[in-house]
Amino acid sequence: MSRALLRSVLELRAPKSAPRFPPTLALPVRSQAFNTTAPIIEPTNQPHVNNAPNPTDAQVRPLAFKKSHPTAPPTPIQDSVKNLLPFLVAQPGHYITVHIHGFPYLVQEGDQIRLPFRMPGVLPGDVLRLNRASVIGSRDYTMKGAPHIDERVFECRATVLGVESEPMRIKIKKKRRQRRKRQAKSKHRYTILRISELNIKNLEDVE
Repeated sequence: MSRALLRSVLELRAPKSAPRFPPTLALPVRSQAFNTTAPIIEPTNQPHVNNAPNPTDAQVRPLAFKKSHPTAPPTPIQDSVKNLLPFLVAQPGHYITVHIHGFPYLVQEGDQIRLPFRMPGVLPGDVLRLNRASVIGSRDYTMKGAPHIDERVFECRATVLGVESEPMRIKIKKKRRQRRKRQAKSKHRYTILRISELNIKNLEDVE
C-alpha cells in the first residue's frame, strides 16, 4: 500500500477535533467596571433668622488692586539745612542749576534756555515745574545736593516760549573713486524756555 493511500485512510478514521484558535482569541471577554461616586455638594450658608437682609448683596463688588510700589514717606530735612536756610533766603539774587532731561543749566529768574532738542508734549504758554536741581546759591551761601536738592526747599517754574529751527544744513557725502554724490539735509528744532519764577522757601513753609 502506498503512503498516500495510507495517509488518506488514517484521516478518515480520525475524529474531527474542535478548531484551534490563538490564545488571545480564546480568552473570555471581561467587561471593565468603572467606580462611580456620588457628587459632593457643599452646603450653602443660610443667613441667620435674626440678621437683617443686605441691600447690596446683588451688586458687583469692585476689584481691589494692591499697590506694589507705595510712595515712600518724605525724608526729614537735615539740621545743617535748617540752620543755614534762613541766611540763604535773606540774600537776594538767587541762582540755581536745574537739570532738564539730564542737561544742567545755571540760570536766574528771567533767563532764557534753549534746549538742544525739541521737548515733546508741550505748547507755547505752558508752565513747567522744574524739580531737579543740584545747586542753589546766592552771593555768600551755596546749597549743594547729593545728587539733587529736596524739591520742598525751592520752587522753579519755566514758561514755554516756542520752538526755533536752525537754517537748513546740506552735507555732501561721497565715496572715494566714485562719481556718485549724495546730499544729507538736516534742520533741527529747539524748544525755548524762560525761567518765570524762582523762590527759595522759608523753614516754616518747608515743614
